[in-house]
Amino acid sequence: MKIYTKTGDEGFTSLYTGKRVPKFHDRVETYGTTDELNSFIGLLRDQEIDVPIKNFLTQIQHQLFEIGSYLATDNEEKANALLHLSDKETSMLEQEIDAMNDTLLPMTHFVLPGGHPIVSYCHVCRTICRRAERLLVNFNHHNPIKSEVLQYLNRLSDYFFVLARFLTSELQIEEIKWIPKK
Repeated sequence: MKIYTKTGDEGFTSLYTGKRVPKFHDRVETYGTTDELNSFIGLLRDQEIDVPIKNFLTQIQHQLFEIGSYLATDNEEKANALLHLSDKETSMLEQEIDAMNDTLLPMTHFVLPGGHPIVSYCHVCRTICRRAERLLVNFNHHNPIKSEVLQYLNRLSDYFFVLARFLTSELQIEEIKWIPKK
């Protein structure tokens, strides 16, 4: 099987059902950003971090592929058959967030992203996730999607924020607070 098909050379791509749409279509932009997030999670997972975190990131990547397939399908029945996301996955994110957050000092200020490449990768994942969520919310206004997808992406960005703080603590790096000028 060749990787190139030449069918996209004119600026169109096929959805899961075979329907052709422009590559700038809201649906394509939404699942493309989810794919971008998934790639950056792979980069984060390749770093020197604990195995349980790597394993959880792998679970997230599987979920994002499922979400991407769901979003790439313009037939509701077929799309729903591809998505096995439930409240359980969002609850798992919340449990991970709570477990990490319980080890951290309370936040008193916003923190500047950075301090270590691993922490920076977490913030890149967080911001791409927020962009994917914004695109998803926009897409949802015209093409209603399952609320579980919106909830999952919202919580996922929170997860990456807390993971950044957690790894900052684990790596014994100082959080740089953002303090507005007066």
